[in-house]
Amino acid sequence: MRYRVVFRERTNEDGSPVEDPAQFLDVELADGVVKDAQIVSRDTPAGMHEDGLREDDAFLSLESEIWEYDVSDDRTDEFVAAMQNSQMVMEFEALGEEE
Repeated sequence: MRYRVVFRERTNEDGSPVEDPAQFLDVELADGVVKDAQIVSRDTPAGMHEDGLREDDAFLSLESEIWEYDVSDDRTDEFVAAMQNSQMVMEFEALGEEE
């Protein structure tokens, strides 16, 4: 089963990530649950300017990363529970079987 997962990501003043949101999910997962994972896209902070985030826009430093996961069919319940426990997953969607 494939899942699209949207993570919350915090950035610094120049728009670089200050944490790896997918790592928060990885620590919740047992070996063999995920067969493959890849990043699909990463948004830039809404408050980003040419010279970085300004002080009055610092609250706009949260963005999202979108990943796709290929999960072992018999372990999807474990994957869903790990996403719910990670506290970094904003939303997720089952995409169906791997093509």
